[in-house]
Amino acid sequence: MRIALIAHDGKKPEMVQFITQNKNTLQQVELIATGTTGGHIENTGFNVVKLLSGPKGGDAQIAAMVAEGKLHGVFFFRDPLDKHPHEPDIQMLMRLCDVYNVPLATNPKTASLILEALVH
Repeated sequence: MRIALIAHDGKKPEMVQFITQNKNTLQQVELIATGTTGGHIENTGFNVVKLLSGPKGGDAQIAAMVAEGKLHGVFFFRDPLDKHPHEPDIQMLMRLCDVYNVPLATNPKTASLILEALVH
């Protein structure tokens, strides 16, 4: 099982909290993350494959993995109240999750429900 993790700057603490709260389950999963988010996840003691940071192409790398059928889910904790220069990449990623029927969580509650469904 492979899940991608992305969090906007204002949501990185929520991602770290989600990771630590779901430690036992997530230790069974291969984690892929954008660069900065991946660094925060590594600091919690998890192994994570880090890609580029989101604004430098990490969102697009994850979108490509979705299109190639390499991901079982994407947890993207977005900050809807802030502007992001890489918004086209974000929209592409979300569109591809819909096109390829890959579960996409944009908040911790939805991520918990998806995680529970994927591992059981």
